[in-house]
Amino acid sequence: MLVLVRGAGDLASAVCHRLMQSGFDVIATEIEQPTMVRRTVSFAEAVYTGEWEVEGIKGVRIQTVDEAKDQIKRGNLPVLVDPGLKCLKELSPEAVVDAILAKKNLGTHREMAAVVIGLGPGFYAGKDVHAVVETMRGHYLGRVIYEGEATPNTGVPGEVGGYSIKRLVKSPVPGIVKANKKIGEMVSEGETVCYVGDVPVSAQISGVVRGLIKEGLIVKENMKIGDIDPRCEKQHCFTISDKARAVAGGVLEAILHLSGVIKKL
Repeated sequence: MLVLVRGAGDLASAVCHRLMQSGFDVIATEIEQPTMVRRTVSFAEAVYTGEWEVEGIKGVRIQTVDEAKDQIKRGNLPVLVDPGLKCLKELSPEAVVDAILAKKNLGTHREMAAVVIGLGPGFYAGKDVHAVVETMRGHYLGRVIYEGEATPNTGVPGEVGGYSIKRLVKSPVPGIVKANKKIGEMVSEGETVCYVGDVPVSAQISGVVRGLIKEGLIVKENMKIGDIDPRCEKQHCFTISDKARAVAGGVLEAILHLSGVIKKL
């Protein structure tokens, strides 16, 4: 069974990882310049580097559907730059997962495949997709919704180590990012994490730099460009998060339920 995942950021990558570990063939699509923050656990990094490994699975940037099929046979995750899904007709996947996390639907619909799943707000299960997986931290994280919507976007990130908004690093101005710290390095409150143009961007709390947008990218004002983890566990920077694993588990459940795999077993 082939699953096409739209997006290859950290949550999308967790979905790809869980599905591949469960025996599914998977291909991920991305934009030309992905802006994910948790780059160390995002297969989208392969867009820049050619190859990128997340917890034992290798993502490989490819150019054609034939290359994708070859990488699947090798046990790798093909990553194709194709935001408009031009590959959809040629691939004919049995399932499509929209893991872009844009907080709105960017064109995903139920006619794309026998099973179509959306992550988070912006989708309505039973109308534009077959199922929605809750992405909001809390009691319902990872829950599969077969009729209705996920929790609306509040604009407030969930708490990690007792911190919510303060753990984020946001761009104060538009401009080009220049890193002052690396992912996995410790940072103190008030210390410069990176620069946007000539403007220093400081950490609001002390902790480990869990995520930082790729150096050289042009960012907008108030855009999320980094993530500080107050728990100070360096290994967390290089492994799939609890939230991402919960969401990935919801996607696996939805595919098995909607495709009738469980009934066949």
